Amino acid sequence: MATQMNNSKQGLRTPLVPFMLLDYSFHSVILCGDCLIYCSVVPPSCRFGDSVTEINIQNCRRHLYLFVIWQKIMAGSIDCDHQHEYKLDRWGYPINTKSDACILHINAYCEQVLSYGAKRDVITRATQEDGDCVLANTLAALTLLDKRPSDAASHLHAAERKLEVATVYEKMVFNAVSSLINGGDEETTIDLHFKLLTDFPKDLVSLKRAQVLCFYIGRPDLSLQLVEQVLPANQGENYIYGMLSFSLLEAGRMGDAELASRKGLRIKSDDPWSQHALCHVFQHECRFKEAVQFMKTCLDSWNACCSFMYTHNWWHLALCYLEGHAHFSKVLHIYDSHILASLQRENVDPSQVYLNALGLLLNIHVHGHSGIIDDRMRDLADHLLDQSLWHQEWLLDLLAVWALTFTNKFSQADQLLEDMKCRVNEMRGNKRQSMQRVPLLAEALYHYGKSDYSRAYNILGANFNVCEYKR
Repeated sequence: MATQMNNSKQGLRTPLVPFMLLDYSFHSVILCGDCLIYCSVVPPSCRFGDSVTEINIQNCRRHLYLFVIWQKIMAGSIDCDHQHEYKLDRWGYPINTKSDACILHINAYCEQVLSYGAKRDVITRATQEDGDCVLANTLAALTLLDKRPSDAASHLHAAERKLEVATVYEKMVFNAVSSLINGGDEETTIDLHFKLLTDFPKDLVSLKRAQVLCFYIGRPDLSLQLVEQVLPANQGENYIYGMLSFSLLEAGRMGDAELASRKGLRIKSDDPWSQHALCHVFQHECRFKEAVQFMKTCLDSWNACCSFMYTHNWWHLALCYLEGHAHFSKVLHIYDSHILASLQRENVDPSQVYLNALGLLLNIHVHGHSGIIDDRMRDLADHLLDQSLWHQEWLLDLLAVWALTFTNKFSQADQLLEDMKCRVNEMRGNKRQSMQRVPLLAEALYHYGKSDYSRAYNILGANFNVCEYKR
């Protein structure tokens, strides 16, 4: 198919090609040669079967997404019989639903994920609007997995039941998410996300999900590959540069990380992940005064964040005061008035509050201020006696072992330590081998909490490298 190329005033090349419009719902599907284009901007006068002789990509480049999937249609893996109605989500990808409200709530969920918002459960409203929507049920299953596992299982089953009529995009999201939910091999799950993002690079929620998994298994190299893979399709978009920045700083490329985070903040100044990444750079380079000044300009934007992001950014600010040798009262004020006090916030997740509270108290202890925090340690350790908080995150369990022994709650610390060992022993294959270091570190923290520093040192050994414990 011949293609004529013109140059615009800005130097952009504008293709002039014949298109055939195959629009059979409220979005547009355009056939161009061997390719399908999902496009939310087409001439409004176009009707089904019309020939569109020119589309100016310069004018709609942020809405025009090209996927070479015509071969999949010919192979019968995509349903093209026009009996299903599709709508576009915020990325411009087709979803099998008739409900505008369902799409609205899916889009709201995406915004909550990327902004670390406190209302991710908005996705359940999407399933209420359309209980057969595969994407809505898939995302709801993942969201509810930790707190309401039986509901999560129901949503995953509902998605699987309607998988036959789902779009290719929905099926790929389902495959990636179900692998994650069902405890699939981590490499397989990440590979499924790579394939998903190859075909659908605008889906930043799937990128975020994959990067979080990479973080937990200590693979910053894969996290960076993922974001660099989709970056060309997301130039100038909200949130992408914060995700790029964090991957760069984990790779030790602090200069590039600073540039990326600053670019993200120019696009969206209240992006908490870009703020967080820039603060990391400042701390790594011991620019504590600059970090404090910057983070103080961001405070108001954290009020809408989930418990993790809200307390974690306050944690960073407290560390900047602590490591920058500010008056110690500023550190304690953040602990009392912003981190621990956030237990009273709406939609609070106590485990994330305690995670950052313990992290700050441990840093204060390491800096030699143990006597000042004894009362706070005892109060926090009392909360950790609630075993429903155990085994939600490995890091929380590790810190809890230290806190319980530090406050002489040895029987509870012994139980938690033994539970952690059992969890690792029940794992299989490579995962069990890679996790053997976790109970070792927990045992070292147990003795560190008892002030038996020589025993803790002997457990870890002279070649201890904390970076290895992310792998």
